[in-house]
Amino acid sequence: MAVEKWDFDIVHSSITFWVRHMMVSKVHGRFSKWTGIIEMDEQNVGNSRVEARIDAASIDTNEPQRDAHLRSADFLEAEKHPEIVFRSTGVRSAGDKRFRVEGDLTIRGTTRPVALDVEYAGRMKDPWGGERAGFTTRTSLDRKDFGLTWNQVLEAGGILVGDRVEIDIEVEAVKGKAT
Repeated sequence: MAVEKWDFDIVHSSITFWVRHMMVSKVHGRFSKWTGIIEMDEQNVGNSRVEARIDAASIDTNEPQRDAHLRSADFLEAEKHPEIVFRSTGVRSAGDKRFRVEGDLTIRGTTRPVALDVEYAGRMKDPWGGERAGFTTRTSLDRKDFGLTWNQVLEAGGILVGDRVEIDIEVEAVKGKAT
């Protein structure tokens, strides 16, 4: 089997996250505009690759004032850095229907290596004659590693925004042309 190209079906996929707020609760959000591809070789996963591009301005935490702040120079600086980009640098098998995807993540002009443990849900024919595949991953990042350092110390102790960002990614991909 050759390398097969798969395009992310954004309607059936999601990138969600949460961050601690005032150290006692979690603020949840998502990105609503993004694209991605997978070039997958199931026989030799080392030949596989993944790329995703996220529109930084599409951040949505269900609070317009907070979203505007997250787009500002205090956080994502979306006007100057409109995309968050992940490009894999290596893919390897990590057991039954599991992969380790290593790559470079760029946020706000800062690139850092990240590793994703990916669960492969398999593939199947859809009702329209195409093929679909599903993937799930979860990761945790320190936002300060990407220059996202804005915060406020609380009068009662602690900080307003936690440093850890917990990210969940669900991808349903549609098979495209073989490469």
